[in-house]
Amino acid sequence: MKIKRDKRTAFRETAASSDLAFILIIYFLVIAGFNINMGFIINLPERDSTRLILREDLMRFEMDMRGAIIYQGLEMDIGEVEREIRAAVADHPHLAVVLSIDGQAPWQQVVFFVELAQKLEIESFSFNIIKDSTMDNARGSS
Repeated sequence: MKIKRDKRTAFRETAASSDLAFILIIYFLVIAGFNINMGFIINLPERDSTRLILREDLMRFEMDMRGAIIYQGLEMDIGEVEREIRAAVADHPHLAVVLSIDGQAPWQQVVFFVELAQKLEIESFSFNIIKDSTMDNARGSS
C-alpha cells in the first residue's frame, strides 16, 4: 500500500512568512515609539542674561584625579557632599555650586556629582575641567 505524502512547500511560499513579516513590522513600529532619555535635563540661562552671585551663595568643590571630592580642604564622599549642600541651601536659597574637575578624574564620579546637583535642584550649577598641573598648583597656593 502506498502512503500519500503531501508535498512540503518552502517557508517562503507559505502564508506564515508574510504573517511573521507583518508581526515584525508591528513590533519595530511599537519599539520605535519608545523614547528613552538617559541624559540630564539642565535649564540653561538666557544668552544675554546676567546674574549676580553673592560670595556667601557660592560653594566651590574640587574633584581630584582619583575622583575624590574636596570642599574647603577636606575630602568628602558623595553623602557628606549632599548633607553639606542641603545645609547650605537651607541658609542660602539661591546657592550656586561650582565643581572644578581634574582632567584625569573618572567620569562616573562627575556624573554622580551632576546627578546630585540635579536631585537637590541647585539653581546654579557649573563645572570646569582643569588640567592636572593646574589643579596641583591651585591646591598648593590656597
